[in-house]
Amino acid sequence: MRRIKYRKVRKVQPYNFEYTGSYTTEPVQVQLFLYNEEGYKEFVNISPENAQQECNANPQDVKWLNVHGLHDVNLIKKIAGQLQIDNMVVGDILNTSRRTRIEELGDTLFFSVKSVLPEEEEGVIITEQISFLLTGSLIISFQEKKSDYFTHIRERIRTGTGIIRKKKNDYLLYLMLDAIMENYFITIEKFEDRIEVLNTEAKTNVKADLVAKIERGRENLNYLKRSLNPLREALYKLKDTEDDEEYENIGKASRTFFARLYQKSLELLDQVEYDLNSLDSISNFHYSAQSQRMNQIMKTLTIFSVIFMPLTFIVGVYGMNFENIPELHTQNGYYITLGVMVLIAIVMIIYFKRKDWF
Repeated sequence: MRRIKYRKVRKVQPYNFEYTGSYTTEPVQVQLFLYNEEGYKEFVNISPENAQQECNANPQDVKWLNVHGLHDVNLIKKIAGQLQIDNMVVGDILNTSRRTRIEELGDTLFFSVKSVLPEEEEGVIITEQISFLLTGSLIISFQEKKSDYFTHIRERIRTGTGIIRKKKNDYLLYLMLDAIMENYFITIEKFEDRIEVLNTEAKTNVKADLVAKIERGRENLNYLKRSLNPLREALYKLKDTEDDEEYENIGKASRTFFARLYQKSLELLDQVEYDLNSLDSISNFHYSAQSQRMNQIMKTLTIFSVIFMPLTFIVGVYGMNFENIPELHTQNGYYITLGVMVLIAIVMIIYFKRKDWF
């Protein structure tokens, strides 16, 4: 499995529907929830025609149509046709290489967001595009593959836990976005655990593979940052209360919930920035330790060179081929010279030690 790779936006022609993601083998499933304060209905693997009939038959209920899988383009087009979704929006749902954005198209609110999937391999970030459409009392979510993002939300609907069945579909959108952001927190926490390991390893590991791990972590965190920045911008637009008519599908009472999501996005970005700074500190510490280690080696080699310098000089003098060297014919000259050389070495070692040079 490849690590994350920044992809350029695919140039898909308008109205030329093409799924640009990588999840092309799993079966497409369509699930429909109808609920109100008194009860709920759940339909699994429902057809677009039956989904439209159920929605028309229960106009007052909150309706959540969840689509798992986008590679069946004909089915997505059929759902769009039944629910009168603009073709341009369908193209954006299928083109998963675009950035997070929010847009209001007539009476329909379109929200596309990048979600982080749980890691299957250490150091690998997998993202999935999830798109939402809000129109009237209906919310449609399009996921690239089946996952457990919204399992707890479905259980809340089934059991009537909390206030979900008392609220409209904008509150349901809030819950789903909150679940997506929780995965960001989990992913960042895993990275922080690895950063702690790297911080400990940097104190003992002097090999180049540590630098590669640091750079891989920095690359992954920068990718998360690139995903979170447009999400923060979109949430800022949703929580803004200066113009109550900016997004008709988001009620004024729900703006507080989206303001919480906006604060969460700021917290996530702060965590990413902190982790990036931590990696920079680990990298700087590693290079400083490497430099200190190299300086220590150079100092040791220099001391040995200085100790042997006068000894080399003495050997060089007595190695000259002159017949009239005074000590040349001395009976104990060899032993005297060796003794002087050893004495010089000992004196220099004592001197360096007193200077605390090693």
